[in-house]
Amino acid sequence: MVVYSIKDMENLSGVKAHTIRIWEKRYEIIKPKRTETNIRYYTDEDLRHLLNVCLLYKNGLKISKIANLSNEQIKEKINEISGITLDFEDLLDAMMLFILDLDAYNFGKVLSQHVDQIGLERTMEELIYPLMDKISLAWLAGSFQGAHESFVTQIIKSKIQKEIESLDEETDFHPQYLIYLTEGEKQELSLLYMHFLLKKNKCKVVNLGNDITMVDVIASIQTLQPKFVFSIFNEEVNNSSFQNYVKQICKNLTSGKFILTGYQPTVLNIDWPENTLILKTLKETIDFIQTNNNI
Repeated sequence: MVVYSIKDMENLSGVKAHTIRIWEKRYEIIKPKRTETNIRYYTDEDLRHLLNVCLLYKNGLKISKIANLSNEQIKEKINEISGITLDFEDLLDAMMLFILDLDAYNFGKVLSQHVDQIGLERTMEELIYPLMDKISLAWLAGSFQGAHESFVTQIIKSKIQKEIESLDEETDFHPQYLIYLTEGEKQELSLLYMHFLLKKNKCKVVNLGNDITMVDVIASIQTLQPKFVFSIFNEEVNNSSFQNYVKQICKNLTSGKFILTGYQPTVLNIDWPENTLILKTLKETIDFIQTNNNI
């Protein structure tokens, strides 16, 4: 059984610990359990209920009224407001709740509404990335498991793919960009989002996908002769082997640049070939695409 400290509850819900204690004492919103040594702890059920309460409270319901609602009544009221009148912080709470409950309908509804209204780029910046940060806290607290990660990833990937398919395909035969993830890298959402940004900026792009070997990358370079090869490197790598990897890619990329982003290129001290470019942030990457889309 996964358990949470009151600090975990504060981090995941956004409600200060002293407020949680007041809600417990005055309204019995949640009832913490205690260990044999009298240390309070909370369960998954407590976290879900607290997120529900927070959602209703931030949308105007008094805490005293919420305390008198049954679980079914709380759920009905949440269904009334989800994805319709939520502001930024409310939305993150709602999305966390939908993930915990594996509620694909409401998660997808909120995501689609934001993409339709403000576009995929703002949705990624204002919703998806902050949500991923909050999910990271949930992982550390132990509340998210493999099913939750897969649930989130598949829905967001599907939405990004749909946006990619809605864009016109560039007719130039030779691609400007060849993008991929090497073996062991898990940044599928980031790679797919990069595909969207490139295509939106009128770039011809070939996406090889994930778990691509160096041999396959080199073969693709020789076939396509792209102007840019792009990849993300976050997983820990050996310094000398990574330098050799980059050297081999650049050796075959005789008339283009190898663009690297992610954690590893920013911290490793290696001798970069002349035709490499390190982009440290998403903003740098977007600026480069917009600046070089007609090269």
